[in-house]
Amino acid sequence: MGMHGASEARPERGMRGGAPLYVEIFIRADVDTVWELTQNPAHHPRWDLRFSGITPEGDVRDGYGYRFRYERSLPGHTIVGTGTALGEKVRPDGTRTSALRFDTTDRLSPLRDGRGYWRYVPTDGGVRFITGYDYLPGFGSAADRILRPLILWMTAWSFDRLRIWAETGVAPEKWPLISALAFWRRKRPRAGRCITVPPARGALADAPSTLATLEAP
Repeated sequence: MGMHGASEARPERGMRGGAPLYVEIFIRADVDTVWELTQNPAHHPRWDLRFSGITPEGDVRDGYGYRFRYERSLPGHTIVGTGTALGEKVRPDGTRTSALRFDTTDRLSPLRDGRGYWRYVPTDGGVRFITGYDYLPGFGSAADRILRPLILWMTAWSFDRLRIWAETGVAPEKWPLISALAFWRRKRPRAGRCITVPPARGALADAPSTLATLEAP
């Protein structure tokens, strides 16, 4: 799967102008493995560049889902925010979903209030792992024109690092961010293995119904 160019469909408008982000990858592993590596708060920040720590802080809806505190470490500063997540592990169609809302008041965060989902679609030989999400830009719409493609790349690169972990057992720490420049290492994580153009209906069209009812963090 290659990283796709611009879609011919009319661009979907996001929370403040920018198009919602979409990433999809095929992982040759069983759905229980992918679910564990993505839903476990101890595992999630190990492969996802967008987080350096996730700490659950209590259940929501009588134990259905949880509140959490997240961190993203930067040189000389750590961005801190809060979120809520709701997972559906058993669905009539055999898929699984997870809905998310997050927010931060940190003035150095490029992402403020946001919402999104993960969808797990079991198929022959593996799982289609999909995300769609949107956010209010922290530095305004002009800066977001530069930052949003970078955030999309970070998401896609992280998804491929997750794929390698799920398929081979090689820990994500074996692939630090600097490895993205090691072009001679063919097995390194690459954003280009992901689909990044959403379906014609939009990046958030396949969001689970739980996203609409998920309470703010």
